[in-house]
Amino acid sequence: MSILESLTNALSALLANKLRSMLTMLGVIIGVGAIITTTSIGEGAKADITERIQTLGANILAVRPGQSRSRGRASADARKSLTVADIEALEERGQTFGYVTPEVSSRAQVKYLSNNTNTTIVGTSPEYLVTANFTVENGRFFTDSEIRYRTRVCVLGKTVVDNLFEDVDPVGKTVKIKNVGFHVLGVMKEKGASGWRNPDDQVFIPYTTAMKRVFGEEYLSSISIQANNDELLTAAETEVTELLRKQHKIPVNKELDFHIRNQAEFMETLEESSQTFTNMILGIAVVSLVVGGIGIMNIMLVSVTERTKEIGLRKAVGAQRSDILVQFLVESTTLALVGGFLGIGVGIIGAQMVPSLWGWRTVVSIMYAVVSFVVSALVGVFFGAYPAWKAAKLHPIEALRHE
Repeated sequence: MSILESLTNALSALLANKLRSMLTMLGVIIGVGAIITTTSIGEGAKADITERIQTLGANILAVRPGQSRSRGRASADARKSLTVADIEALEERGQTFGYVTPEVSSRAQVKYLSNNTNTTIVGTSPEYLVTANFTVENGRFFTDSEIRYRTRVCVLGKTVVDNLFEDVDPVGKTVKIKNVGFHVLGVMKEKGASGWRNPDDQVFIPYTTAMKRVFGEEYLSSISIQANNDELLTAAETEVTELLRKQHKIPVNKELDFHIRNQAEFMETLEESSQTFTNMILGIAVVSLVVGGIGIMNIMLVSVTERTKEIGLRKAVGAQRSDILVQFLVESTTLALVGGFLGIGVGIIGAQMVPSLWGWRTVVSIMYAVVSFVVSALVGVFFGAYPAWKAAKLHPIEALRHE
C-alpha cells in the first residue's frame, strides 16, 4: 500500500470517529497553541526591548544609589547617596561623557479643576530630553534658570493630558501637584506604552523644585549619563565610578554606595527575564504535547484492538509487516498533524487576543509555527510507533480468530 493510500485510509478513519479523533487531538492542539501564544509574547517582549534600546541609546549609563543587587540588597541608608553635588562634580570633571541628567521621581496626585489622576512626577533637567530621547510637541521644556530658582513649572506627558484635559489646550493652564500649583509649559510628544511601562504617563518638573517644594527630599533617585560614543561606554563607566568614589570619599577597599548599569545591560536583564517566563510556559506546553501524545497512543492501541480482524485479513491476502506498520504510523501522525495545524490556528488567535486582554505586545513567529508543526508530527510518530509495531507483529491466523 502506498503512502497516499495509507493517508486516505487514515483520514477516513478519523472522519468515521469525529468526536473521538477531536478529543484525542485536544492535547496536541493545546500544546501547540500554547507554544505559539507564549513564543509570540516572548517575541513581542524582545521587540519592545529592541525598540527601547534604539530609542534610549546603548551609550547611556544609569547611576543608582545603593550597592548592586548582585552583591545583595543595600540598606535603607546606603540607598540615599546621590546628591546635587555629585551632578556638579560629574559635569565639571567628566572627560568621556557629556550630558548628565539628575532624576528624582515618585507617584503623586495631579489635579486640574475637577479632574485628577495619579501619575509619576519626574524631577529632572533639560538634558533629560537628550538622555531619555523625549521631544516636546507643544510649548517648551523648562530651562536652567527655572531650575536654579526652583520655579513651579511642568511639562505633561500625553496620557496625563488625556486624563486631565479633554479638548482643552493645557499649555498656560495651572495644575496642582500634591496641592501645589504648577504652570504648564508644554506637552511631550507621545511615545506609546512599552510593555508594563508607559512613558507618556509622567509629569516633568525641575528637579530642584521636586526636591525642595514637592517631595522634601535631599537625595536623587538616579543620574543618567550619556557617553560621548558607544566605544567610550566602558571608559565612561570607569571614570564615573572613580569620580563618585572620590566625591563620596569611599576607600578603594570599601563597597561603593552606588552602582552603575549601562542601558544594554539593563535591556539584557529584561530580555533574560522575558525568556525565563517564555521557557516556563513552554515547559507547560511541552507537557501538554506529551499528554496529547499519550492520548494518541492510547487511541491507536484501542484502534489496533478494534481492527484486529481487519489486520489479519490484510496479512492473509499478502500485506507485509511494513505495510501494517506504515498504515498505523500514518494514522497516528495524521492525528498529530491535524492537531498541530488546529493548534497553530488556536495559538495565532490567542496571540491576537493577548494585547486586548493584558496589553502585552505579541509577534507571531513563522519559525516557531513551523517548529511546532514538525514537533507535532514527531509526537505522532513517537507515540504511534508502539501501537503500529504491535499491529504489525500480529499473526494473521490469530488475528482472524479474534473476537
